[in-house]
Amino acid sequence: MQQTIVIKIGSSSLTSDEGGLNRSKIVFFASELSQLHKQGYQVLLVTSGAVAAGFREMGYITRPKLLHEKQASASVGQALLMQAYHEAFAAHGIGVAQILLTRSDFSNRKRIHNASMTIEELLRHGMIPIINENDTVVVDELKFGDNDTLSALVANLVRAKQLVILTDIDGLYTEDPRHNPNAQRLNLVTQISEDLFRIAGGSGSSVGTGGMRSKIEAARIAMRGGVPLFIGRVMEDGDLSLAIDGKGKGTYFETNEHNLPVKKQWLGFHSSPQGRITVDAGAEHALIVGGKSLLPAGVTEITGDFHPGDVVEVVNLDQQTIGRGVVNYTKWQLQAVAGLSTEEVQKRIEVNRIEVIHRDEWITLSVHKQV
Repeated sequence: MQQTIVIKIGSSSLTSDEGGLNRSKIVFFASELSQLHKQGYQVLLVTSGAVAAGFREMGYITRPKLLHEKQASASVGQALLMQAYHEAFAAHGIGVAQILLTRSDFSNRKRIHNASMTIEELLRHGMIPIINENDTVVVDELKFGDNDTLSALVANLVRAKQLVILTDIDGLYTEDPRHNPNAQRLNLVTQISEDLFRIAGGSGSSVGTGGMRSKIEAARIAMRGGVPLFIGRVMEDGDLSLAIDGKGKGTYFETNEHNLPVKKQWLGFHSSPQGRITVDAGAEHALIVGGKSLLPAGVTEITGDFHPGDVVEVVNLDQQTIGRGVVNYTKWQLQAVAGLSTEEVQKRIEVNRIEVIHRDEWITLSVHKQV
C-alpha cells in the first residue's frame, strides 16, 4: 500500500522578498518532491504564493492590502504558479494537477467528498495534486493561515502518513532565534499546549501571511486527526527525504491518535456551531478523559439558538473550547433542565435521547488533552 505524504510550501519559500516567483526555488522543491514520488510515496503539494507571484504583474509596488487587489493578484499569480510547477515537474517526467479549495468546500460534505475522490483518482494515475486556496473567490480574509490550516485539513482528509510544513526557520523555538541567539529549538512535541501558542510569533516575511502560530494550529488539527508532522527547513538536496525519515532540520510533532473518520473531521473542523454550551468541571472530565456522553446535569450555561441535530460548541468554566458535538435538545429544552439529574429531566420534558451530546457524536478539541 502506497503511503501518502502532504507537503506544504509557503510564500516566503517560493518568492523573493520583493514579490514575484523565484523559479530556482520552485525547480529545487520540484526535485525534492520528485525524489519522494520516485521512492513510491503518493505526494500532495499544498502551495501558497499566488498573491505574491501576481501582485508585481498587476503593477503593485508592495503586496496589496485590499481584498479586490489581492484577488486580482491571485488570479494572475495562480496561472504563473501552476505554469512554473508544470515545467519544473515535467523535467522529472511527473504530471501535476491544480485543485483550488475554500473553507466552504470543507463545510459542505458532498463537495469535500468530491474533492477527495478527485485527489484519489489523480494519485492513482501518478499525478501530483497541487492544492491552493481559491483566493479569487473567497469572501473572508485571503488566508487559510498561509495555507497551514488547509494543509492540515488535506492531510487529515487523505489520511496522510505525514504532513511536512516547510518554512524559512528550522523548527519551533522557545523564542524567535532571529532576535535571541539563546533561543532553544524544540526537537519533539507530543502535546499541543497553550504555552506553545504563547511562544509562537507572527509573520516573519513581507510576502507571507502565516507565522509560527498558524503552524501550531495546523499541528493541533493534524495531530487530532492522527497525522504526525514536521515543521522545518529544506534547503539542500535530500533534505526533504531526511525530514520524512526523522532526520530533518526542524521540529517533529508526534501523535498517538488514530486517523479520524470523515464524519468526525467534518464535525470537528468544518461544521458551523449553532450554539455554545458551558459545562462544569465534572462534565469536562467525563467528556475529555472518561470518553462519556454529556448529560444535562453537567450543563451550566447555554447560548445561541439550536435544535436537535445541530452542531454546538462546548466550553469549560474558563470559556475554553473543549469540543463539538451534535445536540439532541432544543435550546429551550436544555435551558429547562440544565443542571438536573436524569430522573428530574425525564419528569419535566420529553426527548428522544437523554444525552445532551452522545459520545458517538462528539469530538474533543481541547489543546490540553485529547481523547
